[in-house]
Amino acid sequence: MKVLFDQGTPVPLRRHLLRHRVDTAFERGWAQLRNSALLDRAEEDGYQLLITTDQSLRYQQDLAKRELAVMVLMSTAWPRIRLRTGEIRNLVSEMGPGDYAEVEI
Repeated sequence: MKVLFDQGTPVPLRRHLLRHRVDTAFERGWAQLRNSALLDRAEEDGYQLLITTDQSLRYQQDLAKRELAVMVLMSTAWPRIRLRTGEIRNLVSEMGPGDYAEVEI
């Protein structure tokens, strides 16, 4: 799966998603893109999943009309997220087009 990390997503999580191609918005030069612009660009470039820590995204965007799946990590703290990497990895593998999931951290 082609995965994009939003700005707040801890980059070390990438090491736990080895079966997937993971890029960051920063690496792609999209650090300044926000919400709908980032979602549009990600879909245009064939990303299948956005992992973000933006908890308000689902209230600001109509995600039901998106092909891109969205996973929201409910924390930005890597030490806490690291404890949930197995659950995150499993959830990434289960997500399909238009899915939305929140991971309580």
